[in-house]
Amino acid sequence: MSPTPGVPGSSTATADVPDSAEYESALQAFTGQSAGPGHRAPDPVNLPMIRHWVEAMGDENPVYLDEQAARDAGYPGVIAPPTMLQAWIMRGLKASQAVEASRSAGEGAVVGDSPTDRVMALLDAGGFTSVVATNCEQRYLRPLVLGDHLEVESVIESVSARKQTALGVGHFLTNRMDFSDQHGELVATMRFRILKFRPTAPSAHQAEAAARPPRPRPSLTQDNAFFFEGATRGELLIQRCARCGTLRHPPRPACAGCRSFEWDTVRSSGRGTIYSFVVNHYPQVAAFDYPLTVVLVALEEGTRLVANVSGFAPGTVTIGAPVRVTFERFDDELSLPVFVPDPGRSTAPAGEAGGSLGTAADGSDERGDH
Repeated sequence: MSPTPGVPGSSTATADVPDSAEYESALQAFTGQSAGPGHRAPDPVNLPMIRHWVEAMGDENPVYLDEQAARDAGYPGVIAPPTMLQAWIMRGLKASQAVEASRSAGEGAVVGDSPTDRVMALLDAGGFTSVVATNCEQRYLRPLVLGDHLEVESVIESVSARKQTALGVGHFLTNRMDFSDQHGELVATMRFRILKFRPTAPSAHQAEAAARPPRPRPSLTQDNAFFFEGATRGELLIQRCARCGTLRHPPRPACAGCRSFEWDTVRSSGRGTIYSFVVNHYPQVAAFDYPLTVVLVALEEGTRLVANVSGFAPGTVTIGAPVRVTFERFDDELSLPVFVPDPGRSTAPAGEAGGSLGTAADGSDERGDH
């Protein structure tokens, strides 16, 4: 029997069985190993690349382009945006195309024999053939300045024990990349984590919805994750400035009033009135039913929220109508607030829920069908 990659003396007959202790031991043997040979950046840190980056990102911080502004801020000169870290060591289009061409030609050398290649092959052999990136963490030890020439070395920092996730059973694989300058000084680290998993069989709910694409996923960040986690629990949460108490929605990093980055949340009553709405007909996305009514709800607490409605007969949604929140579970992972009529409360007085509507740029009423 042939040996398991990366595990001297082991046999694929045993070690490739994902439930075996030997298989788990084979995976853990990769922890701490170099992920492969180091790599030197093709170019030193330079102003033209920084200029392209900040223009593409819309970042107008002057310390990235203006020498005097950088010195006034306490830096030795122009610095590179920290988030450019990976850009300096990317291999480039030509090298990537060469790798893809070799892969398409079936050349075995593309597979490689680095520890990363071997641990990925071992996970594939165990049935963990699907992959998803889960998170990336960067730590900056000092700003990069013009002329710095980076080298990067990568280490397999950890391979998790088998985990049950919403996607399926799998293992989290974390690589740590250490970035050093031309003097060998460590300037930054990056941890990149993926999940190699075996997809679960579809649930009954998923099987029923198989004919329809899933509802588009929200883009989760550190600032808004609390909102969607609360919705899963049946709570409508509003972000609140911890310094001045101002409520804000949509969630964002800092308070527009006092500029504080500290925040917590309050639970909304879920009651409000329809401030505005639109009825969408086209273009149509297969995950939704049409006509699709989208409302802007003025909550009792003073913030406004964009959401869908339910329980209204076609054409009966009106400005100022009282509504209350419910939570609809769209699939096994996504729950969202949906507003329904609240006949127990009276309609808001004229003007309280937003006043006159005005006219859209194309001349149509803002609450009309689109």
